[in-house]
Amino acid sequence: MQIVEATIDTLGNVRLSRPVHIAGTRRALVTILDEIPVAAHEMLLLSEQALAKDWNRPEEDEAWAHLQ
Repeated sequence: MQIVEATIDTLGNVRLSRPVHIAGTRRALVTILDEIPVAAHEMLLLSEQALAKDWNRPEEDEAWAHLQ
């Protein structure tokens, strides 16, 4: 099973956000969200400030220090 983000235009055309490789015909479920699509990079920028509160703590630095 794969989950892939997509957009649907007013004509009902579905555009997947990335290529999907499948063997043969498969069924799919489509959930139509009640919002305007936001580009992934915009979403990351919007969440950066909120996540920084957790990321920029001494406990986080200590937890990840072994990777530096």
